[in-house]
Amino acid sequence: MKKNVIPQDFLEKKPKRAVHIKWHIENDVVTLEIENKGFFNRIAQKFFKKPKTSYIHLDEMGSFIWKHLDGETSLVDIGKLVEEKFGEKANPLYERLSKYISILQSYGFVD
Repeated sequence: MKKNVIPQDFLEKKPKRAVHIKWHIENDVVTLEIENKGFFNRIAQKFFKKPKTSYIHLDEMGSFIWKHLDGETSLVDIGKLVEEKFGEKANPLYERLSKYISILQSYGFVD
């Protein structure tokens, strides 16, 4: 089976939470507040009762990682912190971390 290899330059990145994303912490869980803007969202709000704001509740590990996305901490360092806190539960650590960051980037939640 082919092993997933994460490029070193990716792990050296220092992702930062996007400034337009509102978020808060309650009981150590991060909740992102995503404003549904734009023409199609206004139509969906009017006809399908789509809320003006969506709330995304991150899980324990996602919340922990989110708090460290400060633009100063590298993914290698975040991975070490995750491993320290979650141990074996975080494995495969860097594969999961890179996938998580890629998802956050695809939604525009991190720069």
